[in-house]
Amino acid sequence: MRNLRFRSTSEQLADYLKEEILRRTWGGLMPGESWLVSYFQLGRDTVRAAMAHLEEEGLLVPQGHGRRRKIVLPSNDSAASGFRVRIMLYEKNDRGDVDIAALLSLLHDAGFVADFAKKSLRDLDMQVDKVARYVENHPADAWITCSSSRDINEWFSVQAFPSIAMYGNFIGLQMASAYPVMIPSLIAGVRRLIELGHKRIVMLAREERRKPSLSHPEQAFIDELRAAGITTGDYNLPDWEESRDGLSRALDKLFRHSPPTAMIFQETPLFIAARSQLADSGIVAPRDVSLFAGNPDPSFAWCKPVVSHIRWDYQKVVRRVVNWAENVARGKNDRRQTGEKSEFIEGGTIGSVPRDRK
Repeated sequence: MRNLRFRSTSEQLADYLKEEILRRTWGGLMPGESWLVSYFQLGRDTVRAAMAHLEEEGLLVPQGHGRRRKIVLPSNDSAASGFRVRIMLYEKNDRGDVDIAALLSLLHDAGFVADFAKKSLRDLDMQVDKVARYVENHPADAWITCSSSRDINEWFSVQAFPSIAMYGNFIGLQMASAYPVMIPSLIAGVRRLIELGHKRIVMLAREERRKPSLSHPEQAFIDELRAAGITTGDYNLPDWEESRDGLSRALDKLFRHSPPTAMIFQETPLFIAARSQLADSGIVAPRDVSLFAGNPDPSFAWCKPVVSHIRWDYQKVVRRVVNWAENVARGKNDRRQTGEKSEFIEGGTIGSVPRDRK
């Protein structure tokens, strides 16, 4: 009589994982041992033995201590097939932005399993520990951060999985990035305001761009004011509560005493909301205050007068991110930081300082 052979738990787990790999549940990189132990509620030795079975079959390739194993699919599969890319947005509403929507569409067209993280950086309070826990509990082969703070990008830059910063603060980090080169255009806009006689110039920027230290564009703004002999302080980069009511209170406070003659908004939604509130109060650009936005937006083409803003080709930024995803899916260590030229567009929302505010 033949001897019966009962399959071990590790062999059964290996069979299950193999099926999931071939079904494209995972692609590019295998979830780490800790995640598998927690998910299957099995011992680490059992998980390691299962992974060893898959390594022997050639489906997994070790990447070194502490690094996730690489998944090797049959040769007729493209590099992007089954490779999961997750996008962590600054805030959930950003998924409707034209550049973000284009990014997701192009990733899908290239064959990637791409999606948005269910929680945004704002949902996670822009806290490194919260972001780290979320990423650990929602593994992906590669991550894209959008407009992230430097400390969060720094955390991503030292992880075993590849990541790229789309916009945000990443200067000095060994991390791929795609971004517009904004500072020369921002300086051009500030200099134009100064030429028009403006001295009380305010920039409204998010907290992570101001604290614990100024980001490079904000610092360039302050430096340009000082170079023109303008005394600077909290007035020029005010603290404000980042909510609809907080924005309203900030504008009320600014225009109650020593109202600014010019305002710069680092984000289009803030520009649009502020312009609407000021108009409701009878403050109209450029008659009463000059306004310009730090980002481009398709809606500006419909505005009269044309909105003064900084413009760049967002399609080039998006294409760079997709190209990066294709590179890392093939196993390349792509950490290039790619900047796209921008330009200051002087529209009809800036003008000379009103006589009663000089």
